[in-house]
Parts: sequence; C-alpha cells; structure tokens
Amino acid sequence: MICITGAGGTLGSEVFRQLQSSGMPLRAAFHSSDKADDARTRGVDAALIDFDDPDSLRDAFAGCESLFLLGHNAIDQTELELAAVRAARDAGVRHIVKQSVMGAERGDYSLAQVHRPVERAIEASGLSWTLLRPNSFMQNVMTFMSPTIRSESAFYSASGEARISHVDVRDIAAVAVKALTEPGHAGQAYTLTGPDALTYDELAEALSLAVGRTITHVDLPPNELRYAMLDMGMPEPIADRLLDLERYFREGHASRVTGDIERLTGRAPRRFADYARECAPMLA
Repeated sequence: MICITGAGGTLGSEVFRQLQSSGMPLRAAFHSSDKADDARTRGVDAALIDFDDPDSLRDAFAGCESLFLLGHNAIDQTELELAAVRAARDAGVRHIVKQSVMGAERGDYSLAQVHRPVERAIEASGLSWTLLRPNSFMQNVMTFMSPTIRSESAFYSASGEARISHVDVRDIAAVAVKALTEPGHAGQAYTLTGPDALTYDELAEALSLAVGRTITHVDLPPNELRYAMLDMGMPEPIADRLLDLERYFREGHASRVTGDIERLTGRAPRRFADYARECAPMLA
C-alpha cells in the first residue's frame, strides 16, 4: 500500500489522482477532517493526520510500504516532517518519496533550510528513499496570484527580472508515481523543472495572450512586498521565508533547466504557455 500525505493539496491530490490508475492499494492522508470525510464518501481509504500527533501518523502509515511525504507550509514544518519520518520508520514503511525544493542540497535559502534537515534524516533512517526537488509551481498562478489577476489584471513579486524554470505539478506527480511504483529510484534525488526559464514579465505576456486582456507583472521592493504580506495576516516567519525565496530568484539560482522529467517520464515537461491557456477561463 502507498500512503500519500497532503492528499488534499495541489500536488498531493495530483499524485493520488495519477496513482489511482496504477491499480495499487492507496491511502490518502488529510489534515482536514472535511476533506477526509468527503474522500471516504467516494470510497477512498482516507486517514486524518496531525503532524503534532505521532499516533495519528503511525495509524495512517500502518500497513503501507511506501510513503509520499509532503508537509504543509507551517512555521515549524521541519519539525513536523521529522516527526513523520520517525512515525514512518516505526510503522514499518520501507520507502519514502519526499517532496523537497530545488537547491535543497546547498541549503543557501530559507526553504532549502526547511527541507534539507528532513532529507538528511531520511537518508540516515535506514529506509529506502527518493528526493524530489521541484522548482516553483506553475499552479502558483492560480493558488496565489489569481485574486489580483481577476480584480486588477496584475500580479506582484519582488523577483525583478529573475528567470525561473516553473514546473507543472502534473509533471512532478508523474515522477512521484514512478518513484513510488517502479524500482530503480532508491537513493536518487531529482531536480524537476519546466522546459523554459521565464521572467514574471514573460509569464504576464503569456497570461495576457491566454485571457485576451493585458496582465501586468508589478515588481515591488522587497520591503513593500513584506508589508503587503503582513497586512494580509501572514505570519512574520512565513513572510520572511517567502521574501528570501524572492532573493534566491533574483540571484539567478532558479533559472536552471534540467532534463529529469523527460528522462524519467519519457515526455517533455509542460510549457507555461499551455498551462496559461488551460487556466485562462478561471482568470476572467
């Protein structure tokens, strides 16, 4: 059996969806009781987990040979995921596929520093493991930028002219499925990117063509973006974490394009222009 944590989120739900066609027994682990209950009504083996409750983690992982580990964006995400690694080992899980971040191995920005200690714990756990290190999601356009795109025909960053090889979560999920269901991925770390490194201005151009009106990228000074995030009620440590990600982008570290997705799945990763056309009806 395979357990998928974060099964109610953007990536975890896609991993679960793609795994359903594999015919392997699955368990979806949710943080939300409503999402878990809804999944059960659809015949899904669903577990409700709390990363602060080791018993809930061990119960969810019991009987599972493989685990897709995806923690939520919390201030203490590192500690929560470390607890999940311990629970997986206690529950008899044999293989962990962890979603990490691009550049985690270098540890030179805040999100890498969140994920690398968990990677190290998995590597030292005695379990088989695969690390997925994706770049920024294309789906962040809908998750984070769509409200101002709809209301203002604009979205905001502090990334300047940084080039970022945004990746579609469907391509990340396809690699996760390979790692969870096929041999040959143990002890491997994959850096997952889209096929192009684009600026946010270029993303705005692609969105403009897709929706049929001008969409503008507004580049803000980092302090202004931080103030806006705090004004929206974002916890200060999370805002600072995201601002450091913007710094990482500006310094050019997210511009790398790799061939891991095509090599592992046999097809080229999706392009942002195609994703923009898909989500255009939802940005009207």
